Amino acid sequence: MPVSVQVPATTSNFGPGFDCLGTALQLWNRVTIDRVEEEVLLPEIVAEAAELFFRHSGVSPFPFRFAITGEVPRARGLGSSVTVRAGVIIALNHYAHQPLASGQICNLCTELEGHPDNAAAAIFGGFTIVNGASNRVDRFDIDPEIKFVLFVPDFEVKTSDARKVIPATYPREAVVQNLANVSRIAAAFASKRYDLLQNAFADRLHQPYREPLVPFLPKVLDAAAKSGALGGFLSGSGSTIACLTLTDGEKVAAAMQKCAAEANAKVLIVSADNAGAKILSPQVPE
Repeated sequence: MPVSVQVPATTSNFGPGFDCLGTALQLWNRVTIDRVEEEVLLPEIVAEAAELFFRHSGVSPFPFRFAITGEVPRARGLGSSVTVRAGVIIALNHYAHQPLASGQICNLCTELEGHPDNAAAAIFGGFTIVNGASNRVDRFDIDPEIKFVLFVPDFEVKTSDARKVIPATYPREAVVQNLANVSRIAAAFASKRYDLLQNAFADRLHQPYREPLVPFLPKVLDAAAKSGALGGFLSGSGSTIACLTLTDGEKVAAAMQKCAAEANAKVLIVSADNAGAKILSPQVPE
């Protein structure tokens, strides 16, 4: 019997929170697996996730079919790869009567992704703070009053390419500025004092180096702020630009599109997903 898992898109980094902050969004992919008798040729990303699950769970490998549907744009900094990896592992875990806990599933997804921010947000939902060294995840619900306006250009940015442009070392003052801003973002979400997010997204660790990959980033952020957004940032490694607002999301979206018509972007206005990944078909095969 097929098992389907709904996994939310994510936005991560929030500017200064490189590789440690993330949020699940009300935009989803649905992964379905169905156990079969004979081996099926699977996409590499699916086969890798399955192999890691079987190795760490102690479950004997079995062949299965895989399908994915949904609305999460690919290679746009919205965690599309995590929706596949988490969906496969959660579905296989469900088939195998839950040998792995959610934290272990998150660790496996992090191993596959190479960084924990998207994995934690997609699996646990809400706003997540991740310590990659200790695998600790802290999460907080997000009120529906805060909207995420997603400016999604018509081109991809591969995470591997975006990571190549980031330097190995930084000036001390750049690190200190980021620490101050990421602390303010964490405090805002933990306390639901979303007004504290105003002007808190400035980053000096990755966005300045990735800007050539998304050259209209500064003017889109500026237009959004002038139209009432609390601020914004490059979502993950891009190309999506995410802005947060407590006011009229449509007004922010229109301003972002108007200032960068050359991006031929689609704009989505969504709330956070506090539920995280979940099973849609609850039957467990005997």
